[in-house]
Amino acid sequence: MDAQVKKYGEIILNYAKENYKKVFREPAGIMKYKYIVPGSVYESLWDWDSWTTNIALREVATTEDIGEYEKGCILNFLDKVDNLGRIPILITPDWASPTYNEKINMNVHKPCLAQHALFVCEQNGDYEWIREKFNLLARFVDFYYNHCRHESGLYFWLNDVAIGIDNDPCVFYRPDRSSATIYLNCLMQKEISSISKIAKNLGLNEDEKKYAKRAEELKECIIEGLWDERNGFFYSADLNLRPLNQNEEMHKGCPRNYSFLLQKIDVWSGFMAMWANIATKEQAERMVKENYLNEKTFYSNGGVRSLSKAEKMYRVVKSGNPSCWTGPIWGIANYMTFIGLINYGYEKEAKELAEKTVLTFGKDIEKYGKMHEYYDPDTCEGVHNLGFQSWNLLAVNMYNYLLKGLSTSQKCVTALFPKPQ
Repeated sequence: MDAQVKKYGEIILNYAKENYKKVFREPAGIMKYKYIVPGSVYESLWDWDSWTTNIALREVATTEDIGEYEKGCILNFLDKVDNLGRIPILITPDWASPTYNEKINMNVHKPCLAQHALFVCEQNGDYEWIREKFNLLARFVDFYYNHCRHESGLYFWLNDVAIGIDNDPCVFYRPDRSSATIYLNCLMQKEISSISKIAKNLGLNEDEKKYAKRAEELKECIIEGLWDERNGFFYSADLNLRPLNQNEEMHKGCPRNYSFLLQKIDVWSGFMAMWANIATKEQAERMVKENYLNEKTFYSNGGVRSLSKAEKMYRVVKSGNPSCWTGPIWGIANYMTFIGLINYGYEKEAKELAEKTVLTFGKDIEKYGKMHEYYDPDTCEGVHNLGFQSWNLLAVNMYNYLLKGLSTSQKCVTALFPKPQ
């Protein structure tokens, strides 16, 4: 291993070991269970932050240390599910956000709760703790199926607020219910697969079959609908089309025979089709050769640009609410792309991406004692929000991969799902 990578990898590893217990929180206020926060200065439980932070912490924490805190993340969220299956995106000891009414017009917890629950089950070697809450988890997953599913079979965001990739041009400032992103659909496919696996391990055969069928159907929708043969990449779908009207004189001779248009905007989340084991091997090969390794688009000194450098919307700026996802390097984007490369056997590229991530984050800790929220792709300097932690700790997973290959927690992330055909 390169000496620089070793040096900065150890800095990151030591940082994680010294700080991981600072993100544990005890029950307080409306939070009945112990839980994990994104960083030491937070009191709030966030949806995909708690999940990805948990995956990282499992590299340095034991079940004895973390077991009740990771379970509590899921239980606190399930404690807030409403009759429709909606769960808030974040919870603090004093309040939950957003607050829902009878209108179905606001985004809910991202579809990663079953994935988080499955990860915790596997890490603890126990599924029974989730049994009595399974129906609540199923109600949440079913909310997406019942209220966020397009006629094409793809899933859409209810609005552009708090999607995780804050200002993704495929969603940001677009009409409500008009964006079926590759990001959401890959998360959703893994979410449905995860609840199916939980059901299997609980002996709930009908639920296992139901969700397995839905997962396979969505996989086919993604492959058929969101893959672009011309550019060798997965894109999001624009659903903002007027309904077919058979009475329109100027249209009835040849009405449209498609239910959406591809948004051919190069966003890093296209690589999530590899993270989710959805892409075929042939598709993955094109994605890597034509897109991942393309210096004019995604490939950079710091890893994967969150938006292609060739896009008109590309810019790297300091911003919050929304945070900037139009070009900067994000730890979660690097990590998910890294997992995708491993899934399809691109070991050389995975190692290089891990090294870039380790060097970027390690140098940041060396210089400032903390990490930034996101980074300049060219200089690898932190851009915004010094002290951010959350999924940046996944750099530990990537460093450990360089040291000894897939760890137990990494294998849990990759091996629970079928390998690509």
